[in-house]
Amino acid sequence: MPMATTTITMITVTMRGIPTITTMTDVSATRAALRLQSWLSPSFPIGAYSYSHGVEAAIEGGLVSDAETLRDWIDGLLKFGSGASDAILLSEAWRHASGGDEKALYVLTEFATALIPTAELRLEASSQGTAFTKTVSAAWGEIEQIALPPAPPLPVAYGAITAAADIALDLAGPLYLQAFVHNLVSAAVRAVPLGQTDGQRVIAALEVSVDEVWCASEGRSIDDIGTAALMAEWSSMQHEAMDGRLFRS
Repeated sequence: MPMATTTITMITVTMRGIPTITTMTDVSATRAALRLQSWLSPSFPIGAYSYSHGVEAAIEGGLVSDAETLRDWIDGLLKFGSGASDAILLSEAWRHASGGDEKALYVLTEFATALIPTAELRLEASSQGTAFTKTVSAAWGEIEQIALPPAPPLPVAYGAITAAADIALDLAGPLYLQAFVHNLVSAAVRAVPLGQTDGQRVIAALEVSVDEVWCASEGRSIDDIGTAALMAEWSSMQHEAMDGRLFRS
């Protein structure tokens, strides 16, 4: 079956003021969407399903107990925690990779790793970033290779690789944040337990927050990164000592 295409009609005006119509067939938008669908899928082998980003400990401590408290928890992470930071980090990685600045990517990787407040969250970010890089390299060999340091945090790896694949930042960025929401909801559905429909209600309710956080990150740099999600960090530390846990973080 041939790949679906997007037809773009452009109207331009010549120096003589005569309008001309040019029709182009663009497959890149379709291919970018297909790749992101694969890379952000729960089935993509980076182990995302085995991490809860501290949500499991928040559930254990009674901080998250139903759809409403889960929505508030994730909303806080998006606006004041790792969601907001990751949006800036992946944007910086995308820009550095687009410009071929490998040295800047190394510095950004070190900075992003230093930002991670707990051992488990560092494991979560670095192991997924490593797996993402290896899997894309193995399965999409035609994408130009980007030199990344060992164990890059996931937002840095994702930002650099989407740039190498010529995927637009304004498409890659918000979908990454949406996948972050999906992973946390999936963890809560299993651990609260929470019904599948309630989980989808939380995802739907957070669409606005995803859009707002992404828009707020545009034009910002690492100098603008700051977090205020202390309870999320506390929960991650508590998770390290939990017995019988379902998740690695």
